[in-house]
Parts: sequence; C-alpha cells; structure tokens
Amino acid sequence: MTSPDRERITEALSSVIDPADGKSIVEKDMVQGIDIHEETVNVMIAVDPERGASLEDLRLAAERAVANVNGVTTARVALTAERPKGASAPAQGGHSHPHSHGHTHRVQRPAPQAGQQVGQRPQGASQKPLELPTVRSIITVASGKGGVGKSTTSVNLALSLAARGLKVGLLDADIYGPSLPRMMGLRTAKPTPSGQQGKMIPPSAFGIRIMSIGFLVDEEQPVIWRGPMAMGALEQLLRDSDWGELDVLVVDMPPGTGDIQLSMAQRVPVTGAVIVSTPQDIALLDARKGLNMFRKVNVPVFGLIENMSYYKCPECGHVDHVFDHGGARKAADELGVPFLGEIPLDLKIRLGADEGKPIIHTDPDGEHSKAYAAIAEKISAAIDERVGPKTAPKKSLFPKISFR
Repeated sequence: MTSPDRERITEALSSVIDPADGKSIVEKDMVQGIDIHEETVNVMIAVDPERGASLEDLRLAAERAVANVNGVTTARVALTAERPKGASAPAQGGHSHPHSHGHTHRVQRPAPQAGQQVGQRPQGASQKPLELPTVRSIITVASGKGGVGKSTTSVNLALSLAARGLKVGLLDADIYGPSLPRMMGLRTAKPTPSGQQGKMIPPSAFGIRIMSIGFLVDEEQPVIWRGPMAMGALEQLLRDSDWGELDVLVVDMPPGTGDIQLSMAQRVPVTGAVIVSTPQDIALLDARKGLNMFRKVNVPVFGLIENMSYYKCPECGHVDHVFDHGGARKAADELGVPFLGEIPLDLKIRLGADEGKPIIHTDPDGEHSKAYAAIAEKISAAIDERVGPKTAPKKSLFPKISFR
C-alpha cells in the first residue's frame, strides 16, 4: 500500500468547500496542520468561533476526503478556534499549502466545537455522558495541587489493581503536563490503528493499555490551549481509544479544580474519585477543595491517600515525618470519607517513575508495594459495591459506600 503524503492529503482537502462562500478550505488557508503517522492522518482546521457549532458537516466532509486518500486507514479532523502562534488569518483568496515543511504538534489534539466557553459543554453536543460500553468502571485519581505524587500514585494503583486479576486501562488526563508515557516506559510509543473504524489501540505496558496526549506530541513541546480545547482533546482520547474489555479505567487527572476536572465529572460516567495529598496543611487545604468539587457534581469520593507520609531509613529503620504526618487521616475523618492509606517517601519510588519502571513491578513484595496493594484492595471493594461484582449486573453508580 502506498503511504500517504502531505501533498495528496492537501489535494484531497482542496475538494472540501466552505458553504459560507463556496471556497475551498485549502484556498482559504483554514487547514492549520496535517500530521501523518504511518497510515493515520490527523488534520486541524481553524474556524470562526461564531460558526463552530454549525460546521460539523464540513468537518465530516474533510474527514471523508482524507480517508479516501490511498494509504490512509484512519483519518481524524478537528476544528479549532485557535491558530498556532504566528499563523496568518484565513486568506480571502489565493492558494496556500499549509506546513509544506515539518509539521505542527497541535494537529493531533482534537478540539471541541468552536465558541464553547470554559465550564460549558460543546454547543450542540449531547448532554449524555460519553458511552464506554466495554469499560466496567472509571476511577479518577485527583489532587487539589501539583507536586503531591498523583501521577506516581495513579501508575502504581493501576498496576496493583492489575495484580489483583483485574483488566486495567490508564488514561493520562493531564493534557498540559502528560507524564504517563515516561512513567510507563513508553516515551517513543505511538497508538496503532484499530480494526474498528476511527479507533486507535493504545500502547501497552505491564499488561495495561495506556493513552496520553504525550504519545502524540514531543515530550518538550508545550500545550497552549484554553480549557474547552483541552477537554475536547481528552474526550476524543477517551472515545476513540480501543480499550478492549476493562474492569477499571484509572484516570490520572490534572491538578486543581478547573474546567477539565469539571467537564470530566459531567461528561464521563465516573464510578468514584480518589484524592491524593501530602500531610502539609496547604496540600490538605487544596485536597479539601478537590473533594468538595467532586461532591458538588455528584461523583462519589472513595477516600484520601496520604502520599510521602513518612521516610523510613533503609539502614537503621528510623522513621522520620518529613512533611508532618496524619493530616490526611484527620481530614478524611472531618470530611466523612474513608482514609485509604499511607504511602512512604522513598527514592526508589521516584527513580522508578523517572525510569519507566514502577515500584510495583520492580519490587512487588516490598513495603511500598504492599501499601499500594492495600489501597487497591479498598478501591476494588468500592468498585464492587458501586457497580456489582464482575459477574453481577451493574447497580446504581451512586449508592452509599462504606469501607469501615
């Protein structure tokens, strides 16, 4: 099969007409990026924000045009109201070949419909949650602030759940700072086309399928988007990934309580949330905010984890509470949610994350792995209480829960 090239993709897009004036989207310089990865082609089209909600037919026409190019097996077209830095406004006439050399790293990030405001769903979008029929449960791992080890916790909890015999997927929802490709040893990995139309198979490591925007951009390339664009990309990563049959999808959330967190809670059928904090007062203050956000949008909170809870000297066994101790347990009691457990501060955990070798994999019988395993056991029990055991019919997502 002939591999697709930029010239033939551009030629195909020349047949797509903007109904507003009858001109080609290529002629109007609306095509802002073309990215080709083997047989998969991603295209970004810049549109007027005022017209974004009415241009779905144009987007579909562009997607069909690209899909019909010889050598293309998967075509994705995204609309965006933002242009890459330095891009010119749409031309009123003349012909332009976009990005004749190199490629933009923004084309691979699908955008929501233009004109969407922060905190809103895309205009004209369904109010129903995204449907993920092959995913039994979805767990979000969140924190009120950055730097508390949320991503490391997500990775090791995912591996701990898999060690319990569950089929686990891992989604990197931190669009602005994706870290899972590095943590899972997949820095050079790419999704591959699926047998299902428009779907892609996420890269796998340690028996877990992982999807991240980090697979589609250079590691050092910044993502400069407004909230609605980031949520649009996240929704497409969720929807267009061939997850297979999963017992649980672990979602590594971005820090804070912003638009992505709110949209995720509104648009995705989340089974429960886990909050990660360190023992310091300032971290716990932000953790409370995160917990209360999930409560306001009716997402059950499975409990709090105290990360970097203590340091145990590997030589003498002395325990030192570097960042104080017990704050998350106290906060959990005050907020009326379960305290899930303590994770120690240890250099091996950090090195394992940096090297793509999670400690659950490298030291499965160690003290740290046992701590993660104990938390995973509680989360697994919470999932069963929410949606029923694996072989039982699903129950309501929001019954009362208790681990104690």
